[in-house]
Amino acid sequence: MAATIFLIRHGQSTFNAHHEATGTDPGHIDARLTELGHQQVAAARAQAAALPRPDLVLSSPLTRALQTTLGIFGGSGVPVQVAADHREQLESFCDIGRAPAALAAEFPGLRFDHLDDPWWHSGPRDHRGLPVEPHAVFAGRVAGFTRFLADHPSAIIAVVGHGTFFRHLTGRGFANCEILPWSPPT
Repeated sequence: MAATIFLIRHGQSTFNAHHEATGTDPGHIDARLTELGHQQVAAARAQAAALPRPDLVLSSPLTRALQTTLGIFGGSGVPVQVAADHREQLESFCDIGRAPAALAAEFPGLRFDHLDDPWWHSGPRDHRGLPVEPHAVFAGRVAGFTRFLADHPSAIIAVVGHGTFFRHLTGRGFANCEILPWSPPT
């Protein structure tokens, strides 16, 4: 069982900035970090440097999380594993991912060959053309990831992920690039 888990929400994405300003989904597939998001990542890197060094970093395969992961932990020598189990609940266009081959081309230092294609939720589409992930499916994924963390042998794990997923995991909201020490319920 991991003794210490640090949950880290990604920096501000283009979706976050547009949605905060307008309340609408801009249709950005696999949204990237904004300039403010990159600044938030730099601040989180300094904050993370003061914490115990993780044995493992688990990153969601959505680009904003990958950019955050590499911005905080890149060059540190900490192993990074890309894992789709803690990706965001698919309810907006930004939660649609990209093929593993496309991610591997953009992030050559990370492995994506273990991911399904698609690795994000696919199913019936709503009126916007989105394959919205049903709540029961999402809740099952959150519960499975909680068990995975509870059983993981690493002493210290950093998990870089998403606001809705972390809210359902912990019961509280997260600011962009917030770092929260957390323990799975026993």
